[in-house]
Amino acid sequence: MDKKRHIAIFTTASLPWLTGTAVNPLFRAAYLAKDGDRKVTLVIPWLSLKHQKLVYPNNITFSSPSEQEAHVRQWLEERIPFVAHFSICFYPGKFAVDKGSILAAGDISEVIPDEEADIAILEEPEHLTWFHHGKRWKTKFRLVIGIVHTNYLEYVKREKHGRVKAFMLKYANSWVVDIYCHKVIRLSAATQDYSKSIICNVHGVNPKFLEIGLQSRRHDFTKGTYYIGKMVWSKGYKELLKLLRDHQKELAGLEVDLYGSGEDSGQVQEAAKELELVVRVNPGRDHADPVFHDYKVFLNPSTTDVVCTTTAEALAMGKIVICANHPSNDFFKQFPNCRTYDNSNEFVTAARKALTEQPAELTDAQRHALSWEAATERFLRVAELDQASAMKLEKGTSKNFASTSFNLGKNMEDASAYLHYVVSGLEVSRRAFGAFPGSLQPDKEQRQELGLAIPAGK
Repeated sequence: MDKKRHIAIFTTASLPWLTGTAVNPLFRAAYLAKDGDRKVTLVIPWLSLKHQKLVYPNNITFSSPSEQEAHVRQWLEERIPFVAHFSICFYPGKFAVDKGSILAAGDISEVIPDEEADIAILEEPEHLTWFHHGKRWKTKFRLVIGIVHTNYLEYVKREKHGRVKAFMLKYANSWVVDIYCHKVIRLSAATQDYSKSIICNVHGVNPKFLEIGLQSRRHDFTKGTYYIGKMVWSKGYKELLKLLRDHQKELAGLEVDLYGSGEDSGQVQEAAKELELVVRVNPGRDHADPVFHDYKVFLNPSTTDVVCTTTAEALAMGKIVICANHPSNDFFKQFPNCRTYDNSNEFVTAARKALTEQPAELTDAQRHALSWEAATERFLRVAELDQASAMKLEKGTSKNFASTSFNLGKNMEDASAYLHYVVSGLEVSRRAFGAFPGSLQPDKEQRQELGLAIPAGK
């Protein structure tokens, strides 16, 4: 009998969308499966064609899940030095333009058969469970681990009536995460706090960036400063351009190249033109592109990230990084090339000094700390997967939530979970909280594309 632990990793995005929740769970699946001691399944969203066109770059689309799976595996194979043996499954999703994210349709836990359910990793657990209506995750899986990627409260605060929205969202997030997760890993203290949570950066960098860092030892950096990120104001562009505008005299002679694509690209370009400093705005591209190899200094004033992937990549490539003294950057402070600042004057001092210095070479230990091997070691240490063996499942005879044991007097968590089950099952309440119309079940098109049974009368 196969006694391997089965880890199912559920996430909210997939390649070719190069967002953190597409890339990092993919690497996590590969490195957890690397030694062959575990069975690993990566569960990613499948979008119908019209939604793919809204999300995926460069007009990339797929006619079938198998075609997208081949794309994902090829992208991974080009970036890791081993063959990763893990499964990929799809759940039906739709892209919510107003939220800029993918939301699930139906009960995505059904992707993993009950008899195979063991350990679930929920990448962005609040996002995956806001509108969940189906079997309770803690009932289906022996151990459910949430990994918190996103500082939702910081983003919401920047919207109209943001503080009120953030207040409500904070309690909604706490509610669903407490109901559905046994353990929560926060990548940094920049995220919302949760009960039963621990802070640990369980992400690494694409091995290609460490290779680039080794190559950079052999040549001088011929370019100055740059920033790369999705070109929306909330991703640090507002803060960076303000710093440059307020200190143009002190930074005279500084040239900055910005790389990114996004809905605010036009406004960023116009704001850059108003500066006396030379600020060039370029379309987004892969951070591993050779165009970035010769830059010496990476500027990143963003405080909306939890652990900024591009900062880790820049450090891996041997660059000096100038970033805000903020909880999202705590992990990076161990590296000598990371320079933090508390105010705009310190930013100016750090930027001017960095341009006159050469970056320190990373030690083997520092390179390892940035790697996915080290990230996986950290994950296994804090996740304590062995706990799952001792946890008993409360399986019922029916597939829905109502089959689980429910005793209001005995267990307030069960009462809370049942309330969420009821509320999430009503179309009017789902719509009020921002769910897609009719998202309780996948539509006919997605059922056909994913080979799911079509209910009678549909």
